Parts: sequence; structure tokens; C-alpha cells
Amino acid sequence: MGKVSVLIINYNTFILTSNCIRSVIKHTQLPDYEIIVVDNASTERDPKEFLIEFPTIKLIQSTKNGGFAAGNNLGIEQASGEYILLLNSDTILEEDAISKTLTYLQTQRNVGMVGCKMVFPDGKIQYTARKFRSIKWELLDLFRFIPFCLTYKKRSRLMLGKYFRHDESLEADWLNGAFLLFDKKLLENFPQKKLDDRFFMYGEDQLWCEQLKKLDYRNHFFAGTSIIHINSGSTDYKKQIKLRQIMMKHELVIMAERKGKGLYYFFFKIIFVTKESFRNFMKRIYFKMTGKLIR
Repeated sequence: MGKVSVLIINYNTFILTSNCIRSVIKHTQLPDYEIIVVDNASTERDPKEFLIEFPTIKLIQSTKNGGFAAGNNLGIEQASGEYILLLNSDTILEEDAISKTLTYLQTQRNVGMVGCKMVFPDGKIQYTARKFRSIKWELLDLFRFIPFCLTYKKRSRLMLGKYFRHDESLEADWLNGAFLLFDKKLLENFPQKKLDDRFFMYGEDQLWCEQLKKLDYRNHFFAGTSIIHINSGSTDYKKQIKLRQIMMKHELVIMAERKGKGLYYFFFKIIFVTKESFRNFMKRIYFKMTGKLIR
């Protein structure tokens, strides 16, 4: 089947990362794979403690926290596998998800990145298969009674994300980076022959998938297996809003790469920023009234 290098980035998440590693070892039945933990200059505890319980892993200790993409690039430099799996530290495998996803990837033609189904710890589906944003998508999402006038099949294919039940495998524009499997040879096509690491965190998965789409590769969502992605997020309202602002900024960077900074970009920016700013405002009101954050 080919060797898989499983890359996990750790930054002050020792317990989460340990649980993730434990689940990979317990459930993965591949004849050949390796686990590489890249520690992004954690201060919580000594990263060498990973080697006490998991002596067979590769541990890379970065001298600085360069972010998610840069950390993965450090791991890829020392990866010996034909395939790379980027796996978030806050994920838990409950079955042999890696083998199943690899088998799926190997049956597809001209495939770029493959992601699998993810659920929250309470079993609720995460919207991991996505369409790139566009003026059309934003307007349909704003006036969502329109897509709901369509049949489920047409609506789900047109919109993906929260409009899709994530119950079948299909091609998507981009996928959640908490579980991304791809052929290492693809990196030859990337800028500087590595994952684009201009974003410190958030939006890298969409950026990489967009770059592969430009090269005529197809990104796929695989529904044949699932993992738990804790993805609890910050419980601090101000931090959550700051995060959403970073994500909005990165969305605009990606849109500029896709469409340039002409009229399309100008109108998209007005619609997108206005819509998201209003949603953030409503979340703030809800938080003040209830003390609860909306995902």
C-alpha cells in the first residue's frame, strides 16, 4: 500500500497529543507507517516525555512556534513515507481510518488531498467538505430559503458544508486540515516544493487545496470512515472574534489569488465582510444575553 508518515503538531497540548498518538497506534493496521511529532517550542512540559511512552515515534523539536504549516514542513523534511497524513493533535481515531482513507485515495485518479468524515465528541457532524466561497455561494447562503427550494441532492452538491450530510464520498473544493492525506510527490508542485506556510494558522488547508485545484488535481471527501475531532475552540468571546477576523482576512487573500483584485473581488469583499460582520455582531448580542458562544 505504501508507507504513511503521520504528522502531528504539538504546542502545549501534551495530553491531547498523547491521546491522539495512542489512538493511531491502537487502530492503524498498515504494515508500514511512522508517527512524527513536531513540537512547536512548547513550554507546558518537556516534549521528550513523549518518548517515554512512545519510544518508536520521531520527535522533532522546533526552536520556535512557526505555526501549523511551518511545523508540518519540518516534519515532512524528515518523513520517509510515500504518503503524508496531517493529523491534528485534538483528533481521536476509533477505527483504522488511515488505512481506509489510503485505500480510497489509491482508487482515485488525479487526486490531490483526501479528508475523511469528522464528528464532535457528542457525535455531531463537522462540516469538513467545502466549496470555495464565491459571490453566488455567499448570496445563496444569505438567502438560504433559495437552496432549500432545491432537492437535497442539488442543494448539497451546489453548497456542500452545512448543506451536506457528509454521508457519501465526493469531490470537494477544500477539506478540513485536521485530517489530510496526500501523496508526498505532490509537494514538487508547491511553491518552494513544500506546503505554503505564509499563514501562521487557519486557512492553510483551503490555500493548499486551492493551489492543487489550479494544478488540475481533485480534492476528495471520503465518507467511508470517521474520526473524532474535539475542536473545542476558545471559550473567550474576544479570542473567538479575533480568530474569525483572522479567518476572514485569509479568505480574502485566497479569493485574491483565485480571482485577482478586480471588480469580482471588490463585490465579493463587500458582500462577504458585511455578512460575516453582521453574524459576528449577532453572536456578540447572543453571548451578552445568554453567556453562551455559538460555534
